[in-house]
Amino acid sequence: MPKAYWVVTYRWIKNPAAWEAYAKIAVPAIKDAGGRFLALGMPKKIWEAGQEQRVVLVEFDNLDAAIACHDTPQYKEALRLLGKGNVERDMRVVEGAA
Repeated sequence: MPKAYWVVTYRWIKNPAAWEAYAKIAVPAIKDAGGRFLALGMPKKIWEAGQEQRVVLVEFDNLDAAIACHDTPQYKEALRLLGKGNVERDMRVVEGAA
């Protein structure tokens, strides 16, 4: 089975306090579900239609684990803390190349 990855880009963070509250619960929830953070932060160089947006890349052993992590009660609580209108982000799951 190929590994799977959460690829997240933050378009904007209007409420840093809400984002910090989310992160305090989300990071341990992701790690507890087997996620490994491979990249966190702002891009160092942008090409083509790239955006100056925070990027998070998390690796999981497989697609099922990546999806299951998102659906855990602990991660759902983190999302609740993020709230509506505080952050806009693009979050997707992709499988690694075989």
